[in-house]
Amino acid sequence: MSTTKKITAVAVGLGLVTLSACGSSESGSGDTSADSKTVTLVSHDSFAASKSVIKDFEKQSGYKVKVLKDGDAGQAVNKAILTKDNPQGDVFFGVDNTLLSRALDNGLFQSYEAKGTDLILPKYRVDQDKHRVTPIDTGDICVNYDKSYFSKHKLTPPQSFDDLLKPEYKNLLVTENAATSSPGLGFLLGSAAKYGDDGWPDYWKKLKANGVKVVDGWEQAYNEEFSGSAGGKKAGGDRPLVVSYASSPPAEVVFADPKPKTAPTGVAAGTCFRQIEYAGLLSNAENEKGGKALLDFLLSKTFQDDMPLNMFVYPVREGAQVPHEFVKFGPQAEAPETLPPAKIADNRDQWVKSWNSLVLK
Repeated sequence: MSTTKKITAVAVGLGLVTLSACGSSESGSGDTSADSKTVTLVSHDSFAASKSVIKDFEKQSGYKVKVLKDGDAGQAVNKAILTKDNPQGDVFFGVDNTLLSRALDNGLFQSYEAKGTDLILPKYRVDQDKHRVTPIDTGDICVNYDKSYFSKHKLTPPQSFDDLLKPEYKNLLVTENAATSSPGLGFLLGSAAKYGDDGWPDYWKKLKANGVKVVDGWEQAYNEEFSGSAGGKKAGGDRPLVVSYASSPPAEVVFADPKPKTAPTGVAAGTCFRQIEYAGLLSNAENEKGGKALLDFLLSKTFQDDMPLNMFVYPVREGAQVPHEFVKFGPQAEAPETLPPAKIADNRDQWVKSWNSLVLK
């Protein structure tokens, strides 16, 4: 596989392209197998795990894992809600803190306390009274920059939300649509956390005036428009700033051939929003027993250790291994923007509607 294709395939978080690594994986619609020995995981396109790890689970549990990928996180969550009475699978993975309230309010999940829940880092725990979802991973949505561009133009890269409004960064940033993309929504929520209910619309008016470009999803933004990624270089991308993830720079190193000594991209640490992904046992799951075993597995140290270099996210389990590439090239933000789940639930839909009117019209 070429370097560009490898980078394109990397699952750096939500809204990314498919990286298949499971015993059985497919996209689109399909009926859950009636075979009690098959357990079906429904997810966004970015779910990935090492084949050996999946096979070990299958051998130990006696279940065959089937993965059904349903597009970006928002699309996958909406489809799961629409089909909740006759679900496509047993477990759903990939609903994050920006969309969690929608899933819970629509009764998408049933209660199950996964084995190892007590080992989840306390700051990531939610819904502890009902245990409808289990935290699986976390990551930071941040603006990434193309180091070579800023070096060539003798320009200091932006480091904060405020910096992005400066005239020297006019027409340099590409972001994703907040209505269709999880990182796009995360960036919007980050601005709301930073500037408050009354301040974020004015921020986006100024960002629009400073030439921000909006595209539908992460793949287009990162692999086509962004000049710093392997895919963007090949596609002739001309935007040296992109909304992506803090773990994107390590991905550029890990999948490069030959590997560079340093990442070709950097992170604007003052633009980050903390994202947490969850999994849950679907209501009306056909194979509840298998679904529970699969949830236990997603929280196991084996899967949590394997996950970072497959999906380029951080584990949430105490003692899970963090790759040295993450520590060196993509450390978590020290002070990311966050919002309480209730705040997101109360405002998300209206904020997205207002954002559409401000930015896209």
